[in-house]
Amino acid sequence: MMSALTPGFAEPVSGAQSCFRLLLDAMARPGQVHTVSGVEAPAPLCNAAAAVALTLVDHETPLWLDPGAEAARAWIAFHTGAPVTDDPARAVFALALSLHVMAVWSGVSIGTDETPETSATVVLQVGSLTSGTPFVLEGPGLREPAIMLIDGLPPDFAANWRHNHALFPRGFDLILCAGDQVAALPRSVSVREG
Repeated sequence: MMSALTPGFAEPVSGAQSCFRLLLDAMARPGQVHTVSGVEAPAPLCNAAAAVALTLVDHETPLWLDPGAEAARAWIAFHTGAPVTDDPARAVFALALSLHVMAVWSGVSIGTDETPETSATVVLQVGSLTSGTPFVLEGPGLREPAIMLIDGLPPDFAANWRHNHALFPRGFDLILCAGDQVAALPRSVSVREG
């Protein structure tokens, strides 16, 4: 029922603009943690994942939604109008609660050498962006290697990311969300456990 849906951004235009600038900065500065505000997510989404969806997803961007996030499907549809697809390969964005469910990991679009911009962006909820396994990031946007702490990634994450990074300019970009925090790992960045 529509009346049971919670609001999106408290201030829809300024909230989306602010989050978009934050996401651009996150992509330009891989691994740097940013804080979103102005949205209260429906369970099981965290506020950061909801803010990213409200900012990037619309009626022209097919979305793959983690089956575990089904309870938020009506909220996403109401606020974004995004068509939800069961086929990760057709998704422009994939919203995952865990990489453990990621048939999407190997199933999302990675673009082509001629059209790398047709690749997907994966939005992944994790437990924390301030504690957990340390990862060393290197690449564009980083003057020197950076350390990023992430809790909630599977043990083979670094190996899978190496494969994604090796596809560059193809491959997908990853936006990590935990609570009100967000960080990005563009496909151009290499990641290894530190």
